[in-house]
Amino acid sequence: MTNSIENTSPLWRRALERYQQELGSNEDYQVIQEVHSLDDLLGHVSSKQFTPFRDGEILSSLNRLAPKLKFMDDFSGIIALASGADEKLAAVVWGSIRLILKFASSARDTLRGVLYMLEELSLALPRFQVYEGTLPMSHQLETALVDVYTELTCFYARMIHFYRNHYYNGVLPHAWELFNEDFSRQMMRIKRISSIIESEANPARMRLDEHQYKEIIQLMGSLTTKRNDENQRTKFHHIPFLRNGRFSGRSGILSTIRSELEPGQRSSSAKSIALFGMGGVGKTQLALQYAHESSNRHDVILWIAADNSTTIGQSFREVAQGLQLCQDPEEVRDSAAAIWRVKNWLSAISGPWLIVFDNADDLEAIKVAWPGGSHGSILLTTRDFDVANNPAGRCIKVEPFDDIEGSMMLLRQIGLDPSTSTNTEHATAITQALGGLPLALSQIGGFIAQRRLPLEDFLPLYERNAAKIDARKTVKEDYEHTLDTVWDVSFQKLPEGSLKLLNMLAFFDPDAIDEAIFLEGSLRELDVDPEFDFISDEMDLGDAEQPLLQAALINKAMDRPLITVHRLIQSATIRRLPSRDRPRYFDVVVKLLSWGFPDTWSRDIGHQINAWEKCEKCLPHIAHLARVAKKHDVQPGSIQQYAELLLRCSWYLYERETYDAARKLVDAAVQTFEDKTTLACASAIDLAGLIDLDLCQPTRALKSFQEALEIRKRQLGPDDPFIASSLNNLALAYTEMGNLGEAYSTHVQAIDIRLRTNSDRIGNSLSNMASLLLRMGRPDQAEEVLGRCPSLKDFTDETFLSTGNPRFSGDMVLLSRIRLKQGRADDALRLASKALAFRQKFLGNRLKTCDSLYDVASILNLQGHPASAIELLKQLVDIAESLNEGEGQLARALYKLSILFAAKGMVAESEAYKTRALDIRARLRPEEKGASFEEESFSKLTPWMLW
Repeated sequence: MTNSIENTSPLWRRALERYQQELGSNEDYQVIQEVHSLDDLLGHVSSKQFTPFRDGEILSSLNRLAPKLKFMDDFSGIIALASGADEKLAAVVWGSIRLILKFASSARDTLRGVLYMLEELSLALPRFQVYEGTLPMSHQLETALVDVYTELTCFYARMIHFYRNHYYNGVLPHAWELFNEDFSRQMMRIKRISSIIESEANPARMRLDEHQYKEIIQLMGSLTTKRNDENQRTKFHHIPFLRNGRFSGRSGILSTIRSELEPGQRSSSAKSIALFGMGGVGKTQLALQYAHESSNRHDVILWIAADNSTTIGQSFREVAQGLQLCQDPEEVRDSAAAIWRVKNWLSAISGPWLIVFDNADDLEAIKVAWPGGSHGSILLTTRDFDVANNPAGRCIKVEPFDDIEGSMMLLRQIGLDPSTSTNTEHATAITQALGGLPLALSQIGGFIAQRRLPLEDFLPLYERNAAKIDARKTVKEDYEHTLDTVWDVSFQKLPEGSLKLLNMLAFFDPDAIDEAIFLEGSLRELDVDPEFDFISDEMDLGDAEQPLLQAALINKAMDRPLITVHRLIQSATIRRLPSRDRPRYFDVVVKLLSWGFPDTWSRDIGHQINAWEKCEKCLPHIAHLARVAKKHDVQPGSIQQYAELLLRCSWYLYERETYDAARKLVDAAVQTFEDKTTLACASAIDLAGLIDLDLCQPTRALKSFQEALEIRKRQLGPDDPFIASSLNNLALAYTEMGNLGEAYSTHVQAIDIRLRTNSDRIGNSLSNMASLLLRMGRPDQAEEVLGRCPSLKDFTDETFLSTGNPRFSGDMVLLSRIRLKQGRADDALRLASKALAFRQKFLGNRLKTCDSLYDVASILNLQGHPASAIELLKQLVDIAESLNEGEGQLARALYKLSILFAAKGMVAESEAYKTRALDIRARLRPEEKGASFEEESFSKLTPWMLW
């Protein structure tokens, strides 16, 4: 016979009332009462009357779910026992599920998600067996059962309410995403309370056989009676470490811990927070700081070393002895008994308590030790992501210090004044080098203090002796690890694929490693070793990443596929990697990074702006790879491929006008090539010439072009595209040197090859020839040749800009200069202005933008707008002063400003500009010293044409 709600105990009555409030619909509540068991549910949904489930796919999904619902059935049985067999309580469970399935079947896009939620909720419930049908109820056990029942049924009510709100308009993706977040939070609460129930069930099981467990039950009762009789709050603090007098920073995290764990906040279970992060990031120090500062607010504070089940047992035995909970020697040695006694003692005391589980990386051991009770707080530190998110109620990711916090901590460790700018400057540099890792800052601070080492001397010393310094424990503190050992445990737990991935990551720049480098780079024709095939599959790569993320050895952005790894973890990884294996990992990284840059020696391809995005992803890693090779003395297994990578990258830097970096890299490539007769080496030498040409050193460029041509002639046929390319470059050098006749005949040779071979690079030769003809004073012929470029036949001003190809901006500059020579200044200004806009947008403030600023300013001055010309020239000066290679452009602009200010009668300003211009000219071209102050002389400091 069904009990009425009035006959149910107050605890269960309140649970039903809360469910009804959450549901908010009396009509739904009446429908729910029609189903009282799992069998009823299965009968309803398979009946012909229940039309939504006549779909075979849905019935199949439900049949797969049914075995999981058996756990829900067991839970319903124990609820019936606890509540006095009130059928309404079971009906709320099964009737809710029926209604949820009915709604979800109408919103098919979320049905699979709902079935998953129902399965996970069933699996999260406390486990009971049939033989426990007579399990006696303690007050604590019944309270916990009511809590988990209430959490479960109220979530069902919210799910029904959710579908009611979206029944007619359909479920929006954003709404479903928010509901999933609610589900995740609910799962954490139910799992936490379930663990309490399972721990409370142990003494209840003993009462089933009171004779066998009589003494233990009596002992538990006497302990409880004794505490109740004393009617006073117990004070006991077990914190084995002293407070860190030099603790600094972390105010935000400490504030969050205080607000979440402080006593006085009502809760159905213990409040809990997990501090998650990589080793050495300061999790233990944070927990220690909070434990000490809150000692006057928590009556009981227990510090548990939670590395594994052994250390957990040892800590609980120490606590049990301190509380005199263990009476004889056998009990003192029994870890399980100590854990059980301490947990029960915590449940019985009336005052607030705090447990710190430090370094908790063993999930199963933590579950066993996790205490119940509703007036306690639990703070957990871990490197394991799974532990951090289960069973703790909230997870806080602890990151390394930023520059400000890190430098303050370091100066405090050393005892130096943070208000002194030089101290702060050097401390910030050290913090950046150590990646803000608190352990590193603490140990390095101790090293500096012990050695009485000036701050400015540390980084050079560390660069030379990092391994030795990292292995030292220089500070007298409780933390057992050094920088050399802090990640050993995490490394040892890694599966093979994860360890290989971490070894590769050590060779990348740590701050932004795009997954595309692995997924796409490994698919190239560069033959990545089969042992690394896993990085080409997104699922396999994710499987390799997961243990690294779980151990906080790497981090990954949620919104973009970018991996980061701490630089000190990289150093530790490389030091652990045997010397014989380092070239193998170095080579695979070289192959992966080669994906980002075009091959410039197998095919004459010209500008590669379409590849710039990929280049940007790989660019930061090239310099880091070179530093790693130098620092750890890693010799590439394939010298040729490494040199080719340097060449690929230097071409990109050249296209982006980063001439200094491009020059260093291409010189390194030429030196690295063992075989100087390869086409790749010829391409590197050729590129060195192009860089020199843009930097107005045509004589030096000519030598490089001639050397590259000789290598190509030995390797290729006379009509090969690269022979034409070399001839074209030679002609450019001759043009810049003023040897116009030689330039013309050489261009003719290049054009002849490209026309006979139908080369798609003929436009390059024709526009270069047009530039030469203009310099020869033949603008009309120059325009005719330029117009023959196939890629320019149908171009308008706007299509010039929309191509995004820097080469075409050079053509627009050339056409502007042709128009100016033809006396069509308005057309020249329009074209020059558009070229300037293009270069500023796509190339930024570099040499070519300076060149275009000068052109536009010159035309404006010719048209009687000197004020506008001066404004543009001042912009040019600002840009050129910021560029290492900008002195030629700077001198020419200063010359023009001097002339314009003189024309305005502003003699002092004119002379100042003139003095600066002459000083730069004398430095760049000593042979021009004493030459007249004329534009022709200053034009020699810049190229005739910057393409």
